[in-house]
Amino acid sequence: MDAVAIARARARLESVPQPPWLHEQAAQRMAQRLSLVRQPPQQAIDWWPAAGASAQALAQALPRARITRLGEPQALRRASWWSPWRAPAADRGEASVDLVWANMLLHHVADPIPLIEQWHRALRVGGLLMFSTLGPGTLAALRERYRQAGWGPPMADLVDMHDVGDMLVQAGFADPVMDQEVLRLSWASAQDALGELRTLGANAAPGRFAGLRTPAWKSRLLDQLRGCSAADGSGRVELAFELVYGHAVKPEPRFRVAPEARIDAEDLRRSLRTRPAGGGA
Repeated sequence: MDAVAIARARARLESVPQPPWLHEQAAQRMAQRLSLVRQPPQQAIDWWPAAGASAQALAQALPRARITRLGEPQALRRASWWSPWRAPAADRGEASVDLVWANMLLHHVADPIPLIEQWHRALRVGGLLMFSTLGPGTLAALRERYRQAGWGPPMADLVDMHDVGDMLVQAGFADPVMDQEVLRLSWASAQDALGELRTLGANAAPGRFAGLRTPAWKSRLLDQLRGCSAADGSGRVELAFELVYGHAVKPEPRFRVAPEARIDAEDLRRSLRTRPAGGGA
């Protein structure tokens, strides 16, 4: 994934007054899963309020929770995703919140692992991470049309949900659960389809066409989109989006045994407080 291109696309998404419709749908579907949580979160962070379209869904699902919208949206564009989180201390709630909520953000970062590690740091022990992202089945028909036309990829490769689960474990999360569903959207015309696709991001594939496209190429693109027609014979353009949902828990810290080890004092105190009575050293 081209880090510069994806950062520009993320910045554009954060600047528009209305988030994409697909983001709102993902937020609503993800919020339905909060009803399965036995202990409703009291402190939550909405990690991408600028474009995650989650405010209404979270307010309805968690009416009694204090929900912090990650402040200073421009900081997400200014900060390097491979460096420590630079959000203001009052907003970041480090190691203190019950829920980190990140809707449709993960596929808009070039390197997911540092972001997942930031989520882990923000949660208290026992806290819950919930997120959604696009899976590799997204726009499969359009990818095939591009391949047949010899145009290169229309978008960057997306991470498989099993690989995302491995990243969660690598970052220190426990009991990751991943699931997915496929939404099939249709439009009355190829132009309508192209217009909505442009609201969802940009092509950040390193192998994409490097220059500007011509009106003649756009006409060919619209022809390719018309070829992605619905199976019901309606003539509508239909494209599939794979929505991936994930959740995981931040467990008690595990201390590695080594000839020399450095253990955070607060982690050690927390471990001793939760040790069962009569337990061994």
